[in-house]
Amino acid sequence: MEVAKRLDLFSGYLGTEMNMRLTKMREEGRDVINLGLGDPDVTPPQHLLDALRDAVGHPNHHHYPSFYSNKPLKEAIAGWYGRRFGVQLDPEREVIPLLGSSEGLFLIHLCLLDIGDTALVPDPSYPSYEAGVKLVGGQVEFFPLLKKNGFLPDLGSIPAEIAKKAKMIWVNYPNNPTGASAGLAFYQKLVEWAKAYDVVAVSDNPYSEVCFDCQPPSFLQVPGAKEVGVEFHSLSKSYNCCGWRTGMLVGNKDVIAGMAKIKSHSDRGMYYPMQVAAVTALNGPIDFMEDRNRIFRERRDVAVQGLQDIGLEVESPKATFYIWSTIPRGYTSREFCFQVLDQVSVWMIPGSMYGKHGEGYLRIALTHPKERLAEAMRRLQRFKK
Repeated sequence: MEVAKRLDLFSGYLGTEMNMRLTKMREEGRDVINLGLGDPDVTPPQHLLDALRDAVGHPNHHHYPSFYSNKPLKEAIAGWYGRRFGVQLDPEREVIPLLGSSEGLFLIHLCLLDIGDTALVPDPSYPSYEAGVKLVGGQVEFFPLLKKNGFLPDLGSIPAEIAKKAKMIWVNYPNNPTGASAGLAFYQKLVEWAKAYDVVAVSDNPYSEVCFDCQPPSFLQVPGAKEVGVEFHSLSKSYNCCGWRTGMLVGNKDVIAGMAKIKSHSDRGMYYPMQVAAVTALNGPIDFMEDRNRIFRERRDVAVQGLQDIGLEVESPKATFYIWSTIPRGYTSREFCFQVLDQVSVWMIPGSMYGKHGEGYLRIALTHPKERLAEAMRRLQRFKK
C-alpha cells in the first residue's frame, strides 16, 4: 500500500518522536529532565475548572456542537480583543473559534493557497508552517530571522520577484522558538508591505499574555491590518489550558468566511462544555496571570544565568516561556543536544529543527519548577567539564 507522495516533502514533528524516546529512558530508570516540550506545568484557574465541570455535568450539553449557538463564544472573543488590544471586531464576520489554534495553522493554507502558490515562512520557525504549506501543494520561500535584526524579518530584503508571487506571509510574535518580541512599528511596516504586494499577512500570537518586561501588541492594532490579514490566538498559553484545544482566528472577513466554509466540512465545532468554559475564561478575571508570569520570570532568570555561566550567548526574553541560546563551538545543534541527553539526561531542542538559520542554537522550554531547572543547569555544567 502506498501513501501520498506529499508526505515525503516534510519531516514528522521531532517533539512527538522525542517524547516516545524520553518515555523509554524513564522506563529504564533514568531521571530525564525534558526541557523540549512547550507544555507548561501550570494549571487553569479554579473558576475555569468549575465552569468546565459544571458544563460537562449538564445532561443537555452533549449534542453535536452545531446544535448550539456559538454566538456567545464569538462575542466573548471579540470582547476580549477589544479590552486587551483595543481592536474592534464584528463577532459574526471577523471571528471564528478553532479547535486549538493548531487546527487553524493547517486549515489556513487550504483557505489561501492553490497548488503551486507561494507562502513566505520565517526561518527559524514553528515547523508546522512549512508542513502546512507543503501538504496543500504550495511552495515555501523562507526568509531569515537573524540576531542582528532582533530576530525580526527584514521585509525589504525579500526579493521583489518573490514578494510579488507570494499569497501569504507568516509572522509569529512573541516568537517561538527565539523568544523575540515585536512592536507596533514592525507591524506598521508589515501592513504597508502586505498592501504593496497584495499578500495576506498571517499573525500567530498565542504567547501575548506570557510576558515579563513588555505588553505584546496585536498585529490588528495597526490601522488597515484587517484589510490585509488575520491573527491566530489561543487560550492554551494565556489561560494555562493547552489540552483544552480552544483557539480563535480573527481579522479579515473574507478569510474568516473561507475558513468557516472549510470548517463546515472538517469538524462540527467545539465541544459545547468547552465553549462554556472558554466564554467564562474570556469574560472573567485575569489576575492569576500576574502570578503565573512571575513564576515564568523566575524560571527564565535561572535558565539564562545557568546558560551564561557555561559561556553560552543568550538574551533574556521579554515574553514566551522559551529560551533561545547558542551552543558551544565544535558541535552541530543536533550533536550537542543529543550528547547532553545521552550523558546527563537533559533534553533541549536543537535549533536546526526550526530551520537552517536555527543551526548553532538550542531552545529550552521553562516548563519545570525553578529548582528542577537549576538541576538541569548543574548537569550542563558537568557535561561541559
